[in-house]
Amino acid sequence: MKYTHFQNLETLQEVPEKGILSRTIFDDEHVKIVLFAFAEGEELSEHTASMPANMHFLRGEAHVTLGEDEHQMSAGAWVQMPPGLKHSIQAQTPVVMLLSLIKSESE
Repeated sequence: MKYTHFQNLETLQEVPEKGILSRTIFDDEHVKIVLFAFAEGEELSEHTASMPANMHFLRGEAHVTLGEDEHQMSAGAWVQMPPGLKHSIQAQTPVVMLLSLIKSESE
């Protein structure tokens, strides 16, 4: 059986001094996994995803909006989002976040 293994996701992507880096670390017919690294103060403005998605914060602190709700996220926080939910992320410290996009059977 084939599998994918990463010993420590938090250290897989170096946090940039400025900007946001994203790196797809896995992609198959069921799920796409993207590792994000945000420099302090960087932001992904409000947007939506066309498929269900999960955010797992591995390092740092971020202000996150989910629809009309606002949350402070830190290492260990996990969020499941349905398709079409408006959301944004603003890194208050250097942040490493794992995004899982769940593909539908029809894609």
